[in-house]
Amino acid sequence: MTTYAPQICQNPGCGKPSTMQCPTCISLKLPPSYFCSQDCFKSFWSIHKMFHAAPPPKPSDIFKGFKFTGTLRPAKVTPRRIVPKHIDRPDYADSGVPTEEIKSRAQHTIEVKSEAEIAGTRLACLLSREVLDIAGNAVRVGITTDEIDQIVHDAVVARNAYPSPLNYRGFPKSCCTSVNEVICHGIPDSRPLEDGDIVNVDISVYYNGYHSDVNETFFVGTVDPKYQHLVNVTYESLQKAIAMVKPGAMYREVGEVISRVVHKQGFSVVRSYCGHGVGKLFHSAPNVPHYARNKAVGVMKEGHIFTIEPMINFGVWQDKMWPDEWTMATEDGMRSAQFEETLLVTSTGCEVLTKRTRGSYINPWFSDDKTGESTKQQTTPT
Repeated sequence: MTTYAPQICQNPGCGKPSTMQCPTCISLKLPPSYFCSQDCFKSFWSIHKMFHAAPPPKPSDIFKGFKFTGTLRPAKVTPRRIVPKHIDRPDYADSGVPTEEIKSRAQHTIEVKSEAEIAGTRLACLLSREVLDIAGNAVRVGITTDEIDQIVHDAVVARNAYPSPLNYRGFPKSCCTSVNEVICHGIPDSRPLEDGDIVNVDISVYYNGYHSDVNETFFVGTVDPKYQHLVNVTYESLQKAIAMVKPGAMYREVGEVISRVVHKQGFSVVRSYCGHGVGKLFHSAPNVPHYARNKAVGVMKEGHIFTIEPMINFGVWQDKMWPDEWTMATEDGMRSAQFEETLLVTSTGCEVLTKRTRGSYINPWFSDDKTGESTKQQTTPT
């Protein structure tokens, strides 16, 4: 490290005068970072290195020469939306670095939540369901995913909550919108949705210190029956997995249940992403893979809170990331669908904290026995 005039060591809790500056920050022409010693520098390196991410280049530059796997192409991404200052926000809201999440023991230990933690997460989940219902009812031919993101952002802020994806590890928007061959983490942009598209909207909110997570896949106009079937099977696989959640069940069994449903229909299960714990942290233990013969550790206990969120592909399970380092598309360019719920393990089974309500958007092909709601109370999609 290079020596400069004395500053304060950036290792949290140190506070000693410091003259040594991070050489990587210098080479990248980033704001200076000072440390009092090599020991402090090394101990904080796992977190500090995340600040070295260079500003993303313009879309026209990052996608130049990239071989897309399907027909979808990125469009203009508008600037990050503003959250009013009075709203409580997670530690990464300004820096983009989820420091608490990175350092927490909950990354390695599945925590049994206290009554207060359960109540806090339950409320955040209720809000996220309300926002997802609003977003789902906005899906139509011609609307852009950026407009959906604006609707989501406004709905979250109106509830005095913070949209959890916003600036999480640098994510630029308030929700994820994944269209057609995009598996997950699609960035909302100015492309209008087209007749026949399918789009997943992923909603997470941070309210009074707790996160939530829920998503659904929606039809846009008239969708090819084979893709309707893909979405229907994805939803069914999630419901089957939820049904096996109870104290004593193995987390690795979730993937077995989902795979049995999906493989019978000739579809494949994405392996690169999994369900996760949620609460005070956006992501924590347990990891919940959705594919068979996985090596997930842990046994479900009363008080565990986690998501199940199967991503099911029409073709192969493999994926390919776009140069924006967020958008994950199917390797063969065929379509993908996803549904997600946040679950609380109870003494007899589980409570779906993000469960649908009477006002929820419900696609018309879901039968009453799958949704638990009468079609008379459904909102018909446009």
